[in-house]
Amino acid sequence: MNRDFAYTITLLRKEKKLSQKEAAEALGVSQALLSHYEKGIRECGLSFVVKAADYYNVSCDYLLGRTAERQYDIAELSADAAVITKQNAASLINQRLLDNTSSIIFDCLSKVGNRKLTRTVAGYFMLCCYKVFRLLYRSNAANPDGMFTLADRLYRGYTSAAQEKVFTELESMCAPDSDGFVHNLRELNVSPEQIAADYPEAAGSLFNVIQQAENAVNKIK
Repeated sequence: MNRDFAYTITLLRKEKKLSQKEAAEALGVSQALLSHYEKGIRECGLSFVVKAADYYNVSCDYLLGRTAERQYDIAELSADAAVITKQNAASLINQRLLDNTSSIIFDCLSKVGNRKLTRTVAGYFMLCCYKVFRLLYRSNAANPDGMFTLADRLYRGYTSAAQEKVFTELESMCAPDSDGFVHNLRELNVSPEQIAADYPEAAGSLFNVIQQAENAVNKIK
């Protein structure tokens, strides 16, 4: 999580003249856990960020240190940005997390400088987006049928197979003992410390995505 987060939630609590115990009860966490959040010892999940933003009446971006404005001023934003701010806070923060994380990934790929690797990563992301969007599209029977060429009964299996194929290619390019290994990857420093130094505003998003993904996996282990 962004280093500003711990300072900001502490400041907001003190502005409301609340004890840690009072704020923790209102936010649905223990006082010990809130203390860890405020000291930056532990990172919170998305649900806490959203709840804290609602409770303190500020934007999620303000909590994460991405803006000095406590609330969005829709009148000063572009039309596209205004649409985004009308989304609920959970949608907004998830979008920020994924935007920031993909930016880090593609910047790392540009440093590696291998076009095939970049195309393969992009292809994997595109397949993920395709699957999700198609589900959303098909949720409304009124949407026209001509959007997709793959039959409904086939797309899931074929898309999943395509994803597995692309990911296998990625594993080959990223495995040092593979014939397809992209040797420039040996020079890519993506340690947590280097990520935080290179991407001070986006690193917290990547770390949060990793945490959320591993939490999801641990629930089914």
